[in-house]
Amino acid sequence: MSNPALPFKAKLREAAADWWRSDAPTWVYVFKMVLAGLLALGIGYGLDLESPRSALITVFIVMQPQSGMILAKSFYRVIGTLVGSMAIVVFVGLFAQTPELFLLASALWIGLCTVGSAHNRNFRSYGFVLSGYTVALIGLPAALHPAITFDSVMTRVTEIMVGIVCVGLVSALVFPQASAPGLVRIIRGRFTAFVDLISATLGGSADRKQLEATNARFVGDIIGLEAMRSAAIFEDPEVRLRSGRLTRMNSEFMALSTRMHALHQLMNRLHANPAASAQVVIDAISPYFREVQPLLTRASGEPVMSALDAADAALKLDAYKRELPRRVRATRSTLAGQCQSDSAMLDFDTASELLYRVIEELHAYTLTYASMTQRHHEREQWEHSYAPKTSMTTALIAGARAAVVMLCLAGFWIASGWPSGDVAVLNAAAFCAITSAAPDPAKATRTVAIGVLFAAVAGYVYTFHILPRLDGYWMLASALMPVLMLAVYLTTKPKWAGYGLGICIFFPFLAVPDNFAHFNAAGYLNESVALVVSLLVTAVAFMVLLPPTTDWTVRVLEKQLRKQVVDACFGKLAHLALKFESGTRDLMHQITMFTTSRPLLRQKALGWMFATLEVGHAIIELRNELHGIRTEAPDLLPASAYAALNRLREAIPALFAQPSATTLASALAANDATIAEVQTAIGPHYRERSERHRLQRTLSYLHFIRTALLDEQSPLHTMRAGATNNTTGERHAT
Repeated sequence: MSNPALPFKAKLREAAADWWRSDAPTWVYVFKMVLAGLLALGIGYGLDLESPRSALITVFIVMQPQSGMILAKSFYRVIGTLVGSMAIVVFVGLFAQTPELFLLASALWIGLCTVGSAHNRNFRSYGFVLSGYTVALIGLPAALHPAITFDSVMTRVTEIMVGIVCVGLVSALVFPQASAPGLVRIIRGRFTAFVDLISATLGGSADRKQLEATNARFVGDIIGLEAMRSAAIFEDPEVRLRSGRLTRMNSEFMALSTRMHALHQLMNRLHANPAASAQVVIDAISPYFREVQPLLTRASGEPVMSALDAADAALKLDAYKRELPRRVRATRSTLAGQCQSDSAMLDFDTASELLYRVIEELHAYTLTYASMTQRHHEREQWEHSYAPKTSMTTALIAGARAAVVMLCLAGFWIASGWPSGDVAVLNAAAFCAITSAAPDPAKATRTVAIGVLFAAVAGYVYTFHILPRLDGYWMLASALMPVLMLAVYLTTKPKWAGYGLGICIFFPFLAVPDNFAHFNAAGYLNESVALVVSLLVTAVAFMVLLPPTTDWTVRVLEKQLRKQVVDACFGKLAHLALKFESGTRDLMHQITMFTTSRPLLRQKALGWMFATLEVGHAIIELRNELHGIRTEAPDLLPASAYAALNRLREAIPALFAQPSATTLASALAANDATIAEVQTAIGPHYRERSERHRLQRTLSYLHFIRTALLDEQSPLHTMRAGATNNTTGERHAT
């Protein structure tokens, strides 16, 4: 709000500056996309392409705010178009004389591509969509006229390439908006937010609900950063030089947030324990927590934010990490003299081990962040990529739905002889694939259908009342500009984006003339009806054929989420932690999208995510420790301990595969038996420090698994006999 005491000119300047900050980027984007579209249209006419509107539509399909995103999407569009074109040549060659077999093969191909689209992330998903969509878009007309198949494929690929080149050039040369600055803001903002979270958590001012809400937000941040990184590498060589470190930071951030949550949960459980020994443990470990915040604070008293500040913090964390084991051993010796409880010593060992891991992961994360100031750094050597996880069940359902919709409309087309049936078939196939990844695909398709209705009405006015009065490209461009600007502007508003998308794609399809223009009212109405009917059929299919917004879909994803613990128990140890972390968060992100209007379902899924992360991560750590013991000192544990560990490794997956009171009791019994075996192996007799430390670490992981299974906030708690659901968020004892 402007200051009323300012003179008029100052108010005007303030208002202009405010508009430039808030609204100007949107209008710059609108003008750029319309300019690119009209440029592509003009080049299409100049090259005498058969359908220049395809170049214009391509611009609107690949449009994105940042040039890196446009380049990434364009790259996968080209790949998808080329793969689809090769499929067309094969299908037409095999089935040109039998339209029914051609349509069946096309439906199966589109279904397969939709499965690939649902199973992938970012713009790779779009590449699969285009592979299927190209078969429908070019293949159906080519099947009707097999002799011109090659010419049709080459013409359409040329039209698409013209659109891609135009949108790429305009985006890069006219008020370019790079992805890299946004990437820097995300990295710095996330580091600062996590520093604040660590300070609040270890300082004792964060409760469970606050921590869970922050971790839930971090799920989206992790996936968003990976998406922006994969786009930014297309436009910025500096980002490409740091791509390995960006991926590494994401991995280290996931591991660190999991450790932090585990430590907080353990302290919460100690705080809820009425035993006097629990308070003794809290008093012994709490002073260490208060020492962490100063390590992440600058000399001025402000928290560390920039990569330059992080370099100093990394030095302090490294020194603290080296001294921590010696100090903890001294504290443990004092505690052992004060407290004779085995349970209390287990609690202290587990808390101190988790604290050390938090400091270790925090040091690694801070080092990587600090290295971002340098173009080349040894931490760039990171070959482990983000590993998304998608339910194959839901992907197969999406593919089957697309194939069924296409076959139904194709059957109606053949049976009725509908002149524009091919338009309905190819459009339905495309939108089944495009919207299958939307949180509510039926709603998304309905909003696009409303945009198509507007496009049909506006297109009729343009085609039969305005275009006949125009002469030349410049008059055509001037006439199209207002509608195109309105359509692109609507896509910038989340509430109206579906309407804008429908207008962007289908208004040019209906209103922009080919190089050989023809005015056929009956054909226009047929095509308009075909477009609307195809979208309505698609929307009905999403509402009837196992809609992704049902509770069943959420339960399938939730089951897949719990299955991550099974993979943690039996997967190959190489890179298992990263796959587990990224897969668990990716599944949770999908559940979050499907439960935007169902907070209870989302809360339950969040509970399973935290239980999965806690138990699964502890199991991976346990397996790594046992792998080292088996490799370097196999006699450190007796055969009975190995047998108990194997029984636990089977009981935990059974619990998460089929959660029940019985499987929970079996898992707890197996865990208690394993703890007893390892305690016996440690014994009261003398052992070397390294051997005792290894066994104590093993015991700590087992003890943490036990406390996680008994957590009163966990979804597993309701399965215990006589348990009641406790949803309060206690602050931990620090």
